[in-house]
Amino acid sequence: MQRKQQLMMGCLLVSMFLTYHTLQGQEPAKEQPNQTEAKPSRLTIGGYGEAVYTRNFYSDNMFRYSHASSYTDAQGHGRIDLPHVVINLGYDFGKGWSMGSEIEFEHGGAEVAVEIEAEETGEFEHEMERGGEVALEQFWIQKSFGKGLNLRMGHLVVPVGLSFNDPAPTEIYTCYRPEGEFTILPCTWHETGISLWGKLGNWRYEAMVIPALNSNMFNNANWVKNGSASAYEFRVANHLAGVLRIDNYSVKNLHLGVSGYVGNCFNNDIVTNEFSETSPYKEVKGTVVIGTAEFDYKADGLVLRGNFDYGYLSEANLISSWNKNQNHQSFSPYPRSQVGEKALAYGAEAAYDVFRPVKGINRQKLYVFGRYDYYDSYIPSALTLTDYQWTDRHVMTLGLNYYPTDQIVIKAEYAKRFLKEQYNDEPSFSIGVAYSGFFER
Repeated sequence: MQRKQQLMMGCLLVSMFLTYHTLQGQEPAKEQPNQTEAKPSRLTIGGYGEAVYTRNFYSDNMFRYSHASSYTDAQGHGRIDLPHVVINLGYDFGKGWSMGSEIEFEHGGAEVAVEIEAEETGEFEHEMERGGEVALEQFWIQKSFGKGLNLRMGHLVVPVGLSFNDPAPTEIYTCYRPEGEFTILPCTWHETGISLWGKLGNWRYEAMVIPALNSNMFNNANWVKNGSASAYEFRVANHLAGVLRIDNYSVKNLHLGVSGYVGNCFNNDIVTNEFSETSPYKEVKGTVVIGTAEFDYKADGLVLRGNFDYGYLSEANLISSWNKNQNHQSFSPYPRSQVGEKALAYGAEAAYDVFRPVKGINRQKLYVFGRYDYYDSYIPSALTLTDYQWTDRHVMTLGLNYYPTDQIVIKAEYAKRFLKEQYNDEPSFSIGVAYSGFFER
């Protein structure tokens, strides 16, 4: 028995000796990757939203400009609004292909319902419970050939103006978007088209082809703002337009941007008109030209911004005459209004984070800001006799923005529109709350 145990012990020692020398001649085993390690998600989910309460200390009556003296002591009114609630979805398919989409609910969306009235012999009634809009603002497919060249096709945000660069409410200090640009241009402007864009060093460019605006939707209060709207289930595209934007980031903390738009807008509707050789409208094109410039500087808690927007409409007097003389049905979406030959908007803004010098705040921010805007949505041509002087406005805004985190902001502001002396100025106070961020990326 003892001999047997000695033999087994010897075999075990030989086995261990051989195993040791075998392992000595081999490379050490490589560490196996963690099979449960999370990979970056191809899906992107994000969005933003804002809620605002405003007290207007002036009358919002439709005759407040034509009969201004009757509304000098108006008490005003309060309003609660959901300017924008947006959901973003994106996906990376791989091999340079990706998609993006954005659904926006403006002013709470549109609540429409059919109800049956028990007290009215059980008849069905169509009820409009709340105004507002639901819009698909983006839906595109993109092929990226590299950082300097990307092809994007589908429904796109049009890169014209300051609001294109900072659309999220956490990037804007006022409760609503800058008033001048928001009044005369579509905002946020979105169209179905095709875009080429890329980044080359400190430069970014984007060139786009989209449907042109529709002059039937122009008016004196908003110039061409509503020209991108369509009452149909499709967008009329008898004419196409071009857009170009260039941004520069060469100087640290400073962004400079310029953009432009050009397109013919007359006769760009579902009904096209054939004019006789003697008709004054025979050669009307209604060319819209828009140019914008802006800057944005951010450093050490200080933010400085400015923008300039200028627009020109050819044959504005003939387009005004055409719009006003159309015999549209009462439910027509067209305003039948005159439109200015030119429109202008510019503004400047300064903000400072007063929490920045304070230690121990832990990422909280409190910006004190002031903004000035000037805009005129109706600058008539020399051939137009009608002048709406109430469209000429200056706006001063003072307020606070408190950020408990980078993705949430609480706002408060006092604003006042200064009109020409024959009209009543329009002061208001607003408070709001907003968020913006990505929840999966």
